[in-house]
Amino acid sequence: MTEVTSVSDARAEADDRTATRGMSPWAQFAVKRALGLVMTVVVLVLVTFFIVRLIPGDPAVNAAGSDASPQQIEVIRSQLGLDVPLPQQFVNYVGGLLHGDLGQSFSLHGSVVSVVFARLPFTAGIAFIAMAVVLVVAVPVGMAVGVLTRGGRKRWLDTVFGFGTGLVAAIPSYVMATFLVLIFAVSLTLFPPAYSRVHPAASFVLPVLGLAIGPACIVARVVRRETAVVLEQDFMRTARGWRLRGARLYGKYALPALLTSTLTLSGLILTSMLGSAIVVETVFGWPGLGLGIVQAIVNKDYPVIQGIILVLGLLAALLTLFVDIILGLIDPRTLGGKHD
Repeated sequence: MTEVTSVSDARAEADDRTATRGMSPWAQFAVKRALGLVMTVVVLVLVTFFIVRLIPGDPAVNAAGSDASPQQIEVIRSQLGLDVPLPQQFVNYVGGLLHGDLGQSFSLHGSVVSVVFARLPFTAGIAFIAMAVVLVVAVPVGMAVGVLTRGGRKRWLDTVFGFGTGLVAAIPSYVMATFLVLIFAVSLTLFPPAYSRVHPAASFVLPVLGLAIGPACIVARVVRRETAVVLEQDFMRTARGWRLRGARLYGKYALPALLTSTLTLSGLILTSMLGSAIVVETVFGWPGLGLGIVQAIVNKDYPVIQGIILVLGLLAALLTLFVDIILGLIDPRTLGGKHD
């Protein structure tokens, strides 16, 4: 049975090579990523629809109120479209998606599209600013520690850096967010503890720090390790032999060699930030998708839950695709095609 499976796999692989033979690496990349994106959307639609049905409680009872009679609850259930069989509900849901309709909110009495796009800028804002903070802080710090500890020098610095970044990176995002509120909002009163329309710019600081501190430590550790490896390469020994100054030596020759691993990790971290935003937004009362999905779960608002998870999943898939394109421009070998 195993041999038959292996032969089938080999034939499928050979067919795939035959189908893509003659295509450029970028064309192969586009075909594979397009198929992957379609599969991601299919899985997201299936998961988001059926998972939310597992939430305990009846949305019709929640929407009708605690004093509603059974007849009133049945009327609400019919209005929400929950009285039809589950397969028919799924067909209706997919039909709406094909027309760009995410449905109507049970609790907000509006379209899910408007709810999602009203909250999306808040989540995207703190996630992208946090990612910029991670790159601006972690890459120079990791490179500096890698240079200072090259060849086993200053072991104490390597030990302190590794212990400190490992400890901070292990702190869960909700604990980090709580610490930030206690220190900078309650004790020092430097920033508002929650989102404030009066001080929108100051309201960004603590949620961004809550998202950025842990990932910055992770990226700095990776950059430090990659710097140690790159500095031992032959081209860096040659560059040092030319007696180049530090900024030109490490900025022009070492930094490009670090970009592949750093960008790959940064893309993964940025997609994970979209998930961490659910916790951080709840702590800071940030009016983004994270807080929206928590409120939707409490209200058993199936369409809003489905819409937010679907949009977050698509964003994560598109960000991963964007990072892969950037990596392909920097190093064409990552496309999976020929290495010439």
